Amino acid sequence: MKYDIRYKPAFAAIFVTLDPGESITAEAGAMTSMDAQLSIQTKFSGGLIPALLKKFLGGESLFVNTFTNRTQQSLRLVLTQSTIGDIGRLDLSQGDICLQPGAFVAHSAGVKMGLQWAGIKSWLAGEGLFKLKLSGSGRAFFGCYGGITKKQIQGEFIVDSGHLVAYEPKIKMSIGLAGGLVGSVTSGEGLVNRLAGTGDIYLQSRSIDGLVRYLRSQVK
Repeated sequence: MKYDIRYKPAFAAIFVTLDPGESITAEAGAMTSMDAQLSIQTKFSGGLIPALLKKFLGGESLFVNTFTNRTQQSLRLVLTQSTIGDIGRLDLSQGDICLQPGAFVAHSAGVKMGLQWAGIKSWLAGEGLFKLKLSGSGRAFFGCYGGITKKQIQGEFIVDSGHLVAYEPKIKMSIGLAGGLVGSVTSGEGLVNRLAGTGDIYLQSRSIDGLVRYLRSQVK
């Protein structure tokens, strides 16, 4: 499988070329165009029970689409995300990754979609009881609103709840107030992700929640 992420960083899209016998699995609705000879199979994301948990307790889509080239020639398709922003790529042979709700775009063959417990606080904060966990030996693509920043943390680190996109499973995450109760409310920071451990995290430069709050304030 060959790919090229174009139109970075604001309007990123993945241009994929599948050789005979190759396939790619994508979020439902991620395909923008494709060669007509490609086969499409829609299935539950990771199986029936995991898909239901992802949908109702993790904020993910119930279905994914697998595009397969069953011809004897190379075929192409284009994938993108629903929000304006960049798309990143991960090589899962280097380690597993957990994604925030809505970040998953696609993965190549050899990747397993699973779940990681996120905790009651995460659910109360509107981020789901479970996070999507990707593992295996293939490539994964994830999207963000705005630009992507990769950062390695050591020890404790705080990220606004709307800006964390992905993190390594060995990093412990909890949801809490940015400061004291009064300070968190008056500062506008509210709830934040408190991360602890050593590993890589991925941040997005903009927040969908922040955009929604701004638009709401402008609507009379």
